[in-house]
Amino acid sequence: MRIGVDLGGTKIEGILLAENGEQIARERIATPSHSYAAVVEAIAGLVEGLQTHATGTATVGLGGPGAISTLTGLIKNSNTLAISGHALPADLGKRLGYEVRFSNDANCFALSEAVDGAGSEYPTVFGVILGTGTGGGVVVNKQVLVGANSIAGEWGHNPMPRATEERVCYCGRINCIETYLCGGGLAKSYSNAGGESIKAPEIAKRAAAGEALADAVLDNYCRQLARALSGVINLLDPAVIVLGGGVSNVDIIYEKVPQYWSGFVFSDSCETKLVKAKYGDSSGVRGAAWLW
Repeated sequence: MRIGVDLGGTKIEGILLAENGEQIARERIATPSHSYAAVVEAIAGLVEGLQTHATGTATVGLGGPGAISTLTGLIKNSNTLAISGHALPADLGKRLGYEVRFSNDANCFALSEAVDGAGSEYPTVFGVILGTGTGGGVVVNKQVLVGANSIAGEWGHNPMPRATEERVCYCGRINCIETYLCGGGLAKSYSNAGGESIKAPEIAKRAAAGEALADAVLDNYCRQLARALSGVINLLDPAVIVLGGGVSNVDIIYEKVPQYWSGFVFSDSCETKLVKAKYGDSSGVRGAAWLW
């Protein structure tokens, strides 16, 4: 059996899976934000609770924001500040008494969809999270590609092709793909075009209802997403790209983006599929379990 834990900024979710991927138990708790020690203890308590439902000792995989630095062994690039600069997998392993495997939450999302989700029939899967941020993960033959610098799949911090304005990313760089394609990026594009300050789902609703401004902004978003993903296709040539996160629920994306990316992909045709995640918000925690 396998336990997966998904660490987020506001909640920690855990799942116990049987060997065939069947869910045996699932729990969710609030993320303590006041200290790193509290985060370690909260995850440990969640895992111990799930272990009571297991036959024998289950393996434990942990997904969360950031990556393990090859230089220091500590968490880097995390927007959950409580774990930044700490050896979270090692400390959690010491607390529990056995090894804990860790990977970026976007990697876990991609792995879940590659193992038994929307990408399970394909050898190369690029998983994309279009939500609060814009993450990515690469899975080849159902194995996560981590990379020499532990940043494989981090396409959201490449420059947005043909950026038309200047947006500052939380990472300190200018015009990262994330600043345009995350949910907040779409909302900003709408307000910058003269619309109200509303969130991405409402923009999609207005576009579907026939509002010209929302339709134009959403169409431009699809073109930006197509340009950004064409760079991934030209480099990696994945068989399928699986979308997750809140913006992935905008259905028009799956129609327009493949139409638009054909003008940017370096080929006379593009056979890469663009599909919605099978497990949605559950992919991260399931992928963490599949790290074993």
